[in-house]
Amino acid sequence: MADFRDQTAFDVRCEWGPHGVAALAPSSELVIIIDVLSFSTAVDVAVARGAEIYPHPSKGPSAEARARELGATLATGRGQGEFSLSPASMLRAQPGQKIVLPSPNGSALSVKARAFCPNVLCACFRNVSAAASYASQFSPIAIIPAGERWPDDTLRPAVEDIACAGALIEQLPGRRSPEALAALGIWQNLRQNVLEHLLACSSGRQLIEMGYRADVEMAAQLDVSTATPILRDGCYITPGT
Repeated sequence: MADFRDQTAFDVRCEWGPHGVAALAPSSELVIIIDVLSFSTAVDVAVARGAEIYPHPSKGPSAEARARELGATLATGRGQGEFSLSPASMLRAQPGQKIVLPSPNGSALSVKARAFCPNVLCACFRNVSAAASYASQFSPIAIIPAGERWPDDTLRPAVEDIACAGALIEQLPGRRSPEALAALGIWQNLRQNVLEHLLACSSGRQLIEMGYRADVEMAAQLDVSTATPILRDGCYITPGT
């Protein structure tokens, strides 16, 4: 019996979180991870500056060991070290610098996707057109909005991620699944003022309360980056480096 969740009849597919990766990635040529607030935006800023980002699915001893193994800097919690999931912190990244970036959403999805598919791309509002241009050489494509987590660790669909997925889907050729068309519809309703919606959404308000409005503002910038972070040998880099 065919898996009704795999969207194999379509060129452009979309599904949420880790289960979405498991359902779509094995039959896709490219997986695109979207975690706007803040993994994908932090990766874009760092890679645009020539840094190498090693996604790691969790904090703690395993991330520390990974950083030691690579001779890399380990990103910490916001305000606790040189680098974190705060996109603004990545403005300090230097060309060639290795950074291990733990995250239960974007990083965990990146690692999971790479186990199923050789091509994994990271996208956000900042690089959405560059990501779409790069992705257009692949088909079929699985787009994975990461979402956030409820207190019981279940997935909380996040409007910023599905809207960014829709912005990407708008620029991709091929037949779109109903799930992809739904993401496109959300984007078409939010596109007139991305910043207003990111400041007002649950994830944005949480960051503002924590004192990180600047991160939300950076994440809302549309097409200010030409970076296309692709996962190679366990790290996000610019293709060709």
